[in-house]
Amino acid sequence: MALIEHISDTARWVAEYRAMETDRPDAIFRDPYARRLAGDRGREIVTTLPQGQATAWAMIVRTAVLDEIILGTIARENTDLVLNLAAGLDARPWRLELPSALRWVDVDLPAILEYKSNILAGERPACRYEAITTDLTDAAARAALFAQLGTQAQRALVVTEGLLIYLTSDQVGALARDLYSAGGFHWWTSDLASPRLLKMLERRWGSALHAGRAPFRFGPAEGTAFFAPFGWREASFRSSLEEAHRLHREMRLAWLWRLMARISPKKQREEYRRMSGYVLLERSALPAATLAASPAAL
Repeated sequence: MALIEHISDTARWVAEYRAMETDRPDAIFRDPYARRLAGDRGREIVTTLPQGQATAWAMIVRTAVLDEIILGTIARENTDLVLNLAAGLDARPWRLELPSALRWVDVDLPAILEYKSNILAGERPACRYEAITTDLTDAAARAALFAQLGTQAQRALVVTEGLLIYLTSDQVGALARDLYSAGGFHWWTSDLASPRLLKMLERRWGSALHAGRAPFRFGPAEGTAFFAPFGWREASFRSSLEEAHRLHREMRLAWLWRLMARISPKKQREEYRRMSGYVLLERSALPAATLAASPAAL
């Protein structure tokens, strides 16, 4: 059996990391559902992948920081809808303290949402939760869904945790364009990789990910500026290396990376800082002609 047989296996993989953190006495977040959601398959992937356990820090920090960004945006911007694309086995509607009136919509393929629904049967979400099965690679279905939800919300937040890295640049551009065109989406949070990080991950996990038809693809050289032509601008960027240090969940030899950054020229320091991070994008003004010229297909 291949380590990663389908992209849905990556959801079990990440759920196992959340379970590992939850088991710690000093956990920086707790996900009481993660162990059940990960199952034996998630544990097998983490223990078998090269450096699978050693890389836990990255997914754990990502979870914690995106928790903060999501909760902060909801409180600060009076968010009325959270749209979680390729939601996988994320259990935030159940484990976070969310406003009861908030509408949270998970979107993913039928099999993964059905699996999550079965595992969490009987559990009560903190907010108004919905699961919508949609193939996000179907351009017409995607646009129709965004148009529908966009008219039903005024201050929506989009979450694409762990999604963009699996897409091509054209696919991410099309997604950005469709979200902007829908109208009701004002905020968008995601993790973001750099070309340098993609090369490192390809060396480490490339063969396993390609075998499961889930290779890492998206790491724009221009960083968050990639999204500007599609109507999105950076509101904040939080470096994964800095956040790992803050949260005391650093990778092995992190001190060496910090030392290299301190003695490097300013441009290279910023490259290290933005090698991987968590971004909050906000909607910006965009001429209609510019939007019409953006990629058409995901």
